[in-house]
Amino acid sequence: MITPENLNQYWTDIYFHLHYTHKEKVTHQVVRILQLVEKRENVGIAEIATYLNVSPNTASEHVKRSIEKGYLYKKRDQKDERKVVLGLTEFGVEILQRNTSLDEAKLEKLFENFDEEEKYLIEKAFKLLSENAKQCM
Repeated sequence: MITPENLNQYWTDIYFHLHYTHKEKVTHQVVRILQLVEKRENVGIAEIATYLNVSPNTASEHVKRSIEKGYLYKKRDQKDERKVVLGLTEFGVEILQRNTSLDEAKLEKLFENFDEEEKYLIEKAFKLLSENAKQCM
């Protein structure tokens, strides 16, 4: 029977063995900001401050450095021109993928070991977890 402890152990094992080799030094805070911008719409400084549980000034400094490094860009909110929202640059998308995703080449090699039914079950389990995880936020 699966428990939260077992699932966490499986997940950390999977990530440890299958993550991309990190090329750039990126802080955990920056990765979390990039994830938030990718997963949510119309993210600004206030949303980042709340998400990271930091002051708006601290969030603003993180964003400023991320813009300088070419990970993020600012744009005006289409619905409210007074609000500035953030977007991921192409480089930001690459940085985010390399720091949060599994290496697709490693996954391809791993999947060679599974038959079609096993692949289906793995996809079904991950899809179910993904869909339900979105309800937790």
